[in-house]
Amino acid sequence: MVHTLEIRAFFFNSKTDYLPYYKNFKILMQENETAKDLLSKIRDANENFSYSQQNIFMKINHLIVEGKENISNIVEQLGTTLQIDPVNSYRSTDGLKINDDDFMQKYELLAPYANEDDLKYYKTLYGLHYASETEKYDREYIGDAILLLAYKMITEGSGHKQAILNAITSVSSGLFDCEYENNLFNAQDHTETIEALKDMSRKVLPEAPTLMEMIAIRFSNKNKKNSDNKIENLADKHIAYYAGNERKNISELIKDIGAKEVHFSRALKLSGLTILSDNKTLALKKSGHTLVDAFDSGAELLIVEDETTCDMFIENFTKIEKIIGRELIGLDILSAKDFQAQITSITSI
Repeated sequence: MVHTLEIRAFFFNSKTDYLPYYKNFKILMQENETAKDLLSKIRDANENFSYSQQNIFMKINHLIVEGKENISNIVEQLGTTLQIDPVNSYRSTDGLKINDDDFMQKYELLAPYANEDDLKYYKTLYGLHYASETEKYDREYIGDAILLLAYKMITEGSGHKQAILNAITSVSSGLFDCEYENNLFNAQDHTETIEALKDMSRKVLPEAPTLMEMIAIRFSNKNKKNSDNKIENLADKHIAYYAGNERKNISELIKDIGAKEVHFSRALKLSGLTILSDNKTLALKKSGHTLVDAFDSGAELLIVEDETTCDMFIENFTKIEKIIGRELIGLDILSAKDFQAQITSITSI
């Protein structure tokens, strides 16, 4: 089977270009060809398109993809309209080629306690390092890969447990800034590993709150936006639904009341709840990206599945606006539970 792909490809040469730019291509691919073959065909179409010939990784539609990935799998998951970027655009030196010195620089944090097997394992995490979500908000973040290496070393009985934990928590942006999200094409969920590391670190540093303590305390109603949990003229609103990692859907409810549903890209991304007590500024920055995405997509009302996340948005609404430098005037926020209750009350009248 032949796939016709609409490609938007990244171009940049640090020696000649001030800013990156994109060019569009229509590429025919056999289903048994690979992502690397796709890059080759783009370069055949434009000789200025550049990519590394070794350790080939790229970002396709915001997911990190390895060069050997089969085109049929990419099309099945992402469709035929694809945007291709470097794994880290601001580190680009020539097209998809990047300065990846940071990958091994992060390894140096644990190198004094590591052996050859540890180094070999770490090198397999190259794609995961550049899939780190937190790095989008703090470029100094150490990366998810080094955290997985730390967990491996500790659980395999390293005699340097405390030193390893100190190394990943004492940097400017480390373990406690990580709210793990999978940005790999081949999904890998390391949430439990990250939380286990945090628990280990809190036992070493008992003054730090536990994860359950961080999210168990509900936010007060003081100064809450929409604290009465009542939205007027619900059916006239443009409504967006934020599911986070709950991955539920209330499209039918929105449709039933005659409202217009607005879709936005961060509907299934995390928004900082689990790092709120460790790094409130970073957490609210992530929250702000979610709210701005919904707002700029046309939402007047944001329905939030998780009640604690909803409370975080509402309680910190003014602070979020200040952190992101945007006023979100006209964006109301309501929990899915309250939304459903309001719909029930309307339909029962």
